[in-house]
Amino acid sequence: MHADWSDERLMMAYRDGDADAFTALYGRYRGSLHRYLVHHCGSPAVAEDLYQDVWIKVVNARADYEPLARFSTWLFRIARNRLIDHYRRQSSQPVASATTRASPEDDDPDEEEACFAGLCAPDHERPDALVERHDKARRISEALASLPAPQREAFLLAEEAGLTLDEIALATDSGRETAKSRLRYALNKLRHSLQDLL
Repeated sequence: MHADWSDERLMMAYRDGDADAFTALYGRYRGSLHRYLVHHCGSPAVAEDLYQDVWIKVVNARADYEPLARFSTWLFRIARNRLIDHYRRQSSQPVASATTRASPEDDDPDEEEACFAGLCAPDHERPDALVERHDKARRISEALASLPAPQREAFLLAEEAGLTLDEIALATDSGRETAKSRLRYALNKLRHSLQDLL
């Protein structure tokens, strides 16, 4: 029923008491919002807590919601503010210094065994293909973590949230040209870091 509704229509329906509209919104942003938070804080567990906090803020703000901007801009602005609050409480620098890396001890042996269990797996599930994808994902995560926080934020808002330059500027309380410069520098640095993967 809600599949073809815009985000803004869903949020207004939720504001007016339609719980299914909230479920549809939650499902639409599960991946992109969670990835945005993980890339910023470097910890899936912390990102999950922040993710839930963001949705609690959406629930609490529903009565006052007005579609003055795209819903995604509004949502990712809430997420950004929640990250800022988190780092203030932690008294640490955002992402660049707070990123944690997975160690070999973090690997789940059962998961690895499941990957290699089928000898006749499709090409994309072959062990060498899985290792290659894992290596690429690690390289991309490291390249993102090496970006200055404002550039990483602009890139993630564009890629994960699908925000335009104007929306990135609005979500980050910056000018359009500042957002454009941050995104351009981020893209250039990522291209340079990952040129062998392109």
